[in-house]
Amino acid sequence: MTVYGSFPGARPRRLRVNPVVRRMVAETRLHPADLILPAFVREGIGAPVPISAMPGVQQHTLDTLRAAAVEAAGAGVSGIMLFGVPEESAKDAAGTAGTDPDGILQVALRAVRAEVGDELVVMSDLCLDEFTDHGHCGVLDAEGRVDNDATLERYAEMAQVQADAGAHVVGPSGMMDGQIGVVRDALDTIGREDVSILAYTAKYSSAFYGPFREAVGSSLKGDRKTYQQDPANVRESLRELALDLEEGADMVMVKPALPYLDVLARIAAETDVPVAAYQISGEYAMVEAAAEKGWIDRDAAILETLTGIKRAGANMILTYWATEVAQTL
Repeated sequence: MTVYGSFPGARPRRLRVNPVVRRMVAETRLHPADLILPAFVREGIGAPVPISAMPGVQQHTLDTLRAAAVEAAGAGVSGIMLFGVPEESAKDAAGTAGTDPDGILQVALRAVRAEVGDELVVMSDLCLDEFTDHGHCGVLDAEGRVDNDATLERYAEMAQVQADAGAHVVGPSGMMDGQIGVVRDALDTIGREDVSILAYTAKYSSAFYGPFREAVGSSLKGDRKTYQQDPANVRESLRELALDLEEGADMVMVKPALPYLDVLARIAAETDVPVAAYQISGEYAMVEAAAEKGWIDRDAAILETLTGIKRAGANMILTYWATEVAQTL
């Protein structure tokens, strides 16, 4: 038994004595390269449109999107994930604007690639929900249910037009069974083996998506519980992980982030591919709203949430604060 000259003999506080010591022994470090900026581009607007539920975030014009991409690259952010917002008149039951080479998302991909080239990893959301008049992530059958296999055919076409438009990475986010394998085959068929797939492996049916639906002008009626995961389940995520990896996913994602840190940690422990987490709109809105009320320290809270996500196992974090945080690190 060790005998100490005074009690307590073990003093962990010695390693917290000042900022320099705390920085030296920090176990988790954020870096700009960890961050990916989600960005919305809206068709038919002449100036950016603020998103009321997400202070500081806007629906971009093509010009302001280009500027945001350049700013992100200059700050050292690794990637930008693009979401297209078509005009209401362009929406239909099949989401055809999502596969139109001249649709807003494909136009935005070409514009951003032309602006930043390979200085920023240009990613595209591969889903139909922004483009369908019913707001679901796939096409519907005669009973109004999302038809998994018919939707996969649409995803294959989306993958090809997004790759042709310049996406380095496609992010299938609809949670259809078999989506990763179908997208991989579609890309390889047109000789785009170089385009990576970021699989939305564990995407939960969450209450925290609310502000996002304003951001993309969602037409959704009802919910997505028949294809997004039940918040009660963890083992299901590991099954989804195994399937996505078998089908060819290059990277995997957990979404949302903060309510599912346990899932993130489990997935990070189970796989040897890079793991992303998406700090979603509701997480962003909560911090901004509480800070606006003076209830929390905004900047400290942002860094604490991002550090927690990385500590849980994320190699990459999609966050609307990406550029701001990168500029301060």
